[in-house]
Amino acid sequence: MTRFTNFLFVPANHPERYEKAASSGADLICIDLEDSVPADQKDSARDDVLKALTTLERTKTAVRINGLKTRAGLSDLLALAASDHVPSMVFLPMIESAAEVGIAQAILGDRVDGLVPLIETVKGLRAGDEIASSKGVAAMMFGGGDFSAELGTKLEWEPLLAARSAFIMCCASAQTMAIDVPYIDMSNQDGLAEESRRAKTLGFHAKAAIHPKQLAAIQSAMRPSDAEIAEAKEAIASYDAAGGKAISHNGKMLEAPVMKRYRRLVATV
Repeated sequence: MTRFTNFLFVPANHPERYEKAASSGADLICIDLEDSVPADQKDSARDDVLKALTTLERTKTAVRINGLKTRAGLSDLLALAASDHVPSMVFLPMIESAAEVGIAQAILGDRVDGLVPLIETVKGLRAGDEIASSKGVAAMMFGGGDFSAELGTKLEWEPLLAARSAFIMCCASAQTMAIDVPYIDMSNQDGLAEESRRAKTLGFHAKAAIHPKQLAAIQSAMRPSDAEIAEAKEAIASYDAAGGKAISHNGKMLEAPVMKRYRRLVATV
């Protein structure tokens, strides 16, 4: 699976934007057949996506299909399965059970590098441990928009903190990559930077973008800094030199759990 800290949603019913999105500098683009596309354009948008998959760089392209409980979603899934060209990853919206992931995995098999369930409801979150550990799952995404609507709250950090925290626990239990919801105020770069920083601190590995101008702030916040990498490498060297025993290093205690985090950090580079 392609490593990424940001990805850019692009509406499937605007094929003229695909190449522009692909050249935006995003780690990954996700062509969206779901929320971005009106009901009367689902079929034509699907055709546009299938055509574009023949030319787009596969490892940097994902597709979000419609929900598996809808006719459009099942049509999306079957069309991808029948195509000679598939994306690297398929995002699965409104997932509420591991059985739904199983359907997608059974149909697509290992033709894609991974499935990405979106947890967007309380029911889905309660089944999050099982969903995250399902066969074929490469990452999970927190769908804060639908989640906030179900809770009757604003799509803001504080009202969704408990849900985000529970979501992170599900991902951590399965050692699955965690992706955060897009920040929807495109005019507020400071707010985006702060929310991205908070998401990383909480345990998220990546954050979605809805406009290319959001990518730099997300990348800056989510990717390990040079200082973080240097600190981790120095700590690993000192710990290994001590024979893997707990030691004091720069005033901090280095022991197995701490080193596990440092080694994971270095592995992301």
